[in-house]
Formats: sequence, C-alpha cells, structure tokens
Amino acid sequence: MPIRPENRARYPSNWKTEIRPRILRRAGNCCEGSPDFPDCRRPNGWFLNRRTGELTDDGEAVDQWFLVDEDQVTRVVLTIAHRDHMPEHCDDDNLRAWCQRCHLHYDRHHHRETRRATRAAASPQAQLL
Repeated sequence: MPIRPENRARYPSNWKTEIRPRILRRAGNCCEGSPDFPDCRRPNGWFLNRRTGELTDDGEAVDQWFLVDEDQVTRVVLTIAHRDHMPEHCDDDNLRAWCQRCHLHYDRHHHRETRRATRAAASPQAQLL
C-alpha cells in the first residue's frame, strides 16, 4: 500500500533502501501469508486471474485471460505490513511482506476506524467545534 503523504515522516530514512528490500528477501519475494490466509505465497509481480484463481508470469497466458476476463486479472504487488499499524516500529518481527488481499484483509478494522475518524472530522458538526 502506498505510504500516505502525511505519514512519510513516520518511516525511517532507510525504509526503501534497506528495510523493505530486506523483508522482501526474507519472504523470497512472495506473500508471507496473513493470519486469515496463512498459505497464500502469491509471487510478487505475477498475474492473478481472480475468477479462476490461477497465477502466472507468462505474458501469453495473461493476454488470453484479458480476452476473456479483463476485469478479473490483477497484478500481485507485495507491500510491507506493520502488524501493529505503527510505521515507526520497524523490527523484523513486526513486518510482513503481504499481497494486496492479505494486507487489506488484515487492515480492514484499522481502515474502518480511520474512515470513521476522517468522516467525523469532515462533518459539519466537527467544524463547529
């Protein structure tokens, strides 16, 4: 997941050059599997046909999928998740290389709370305070 501009300062200066590459190496450039999907292991950069569940890095297969299932084909992109949602806490045991599905599913409660706080701050009542 992209780092939000307002959170960039919370990440160490060596995040992109040392920490992220180290976690991806540890994971073998594959999803490490989240609590809900422990056996995920989707490879970074491969394509997933969400309708059939197939994974490939074969360009010809992807071209065929696009002909039939264009809206169901996505590229797997590994992100580094902070299990405690604290960007400052970059110990290896707190970081996981996760695909979009694993990361978004793990963060779903956190995202719900963030959305609620953002909406509350933008509400007319909050602006009166």
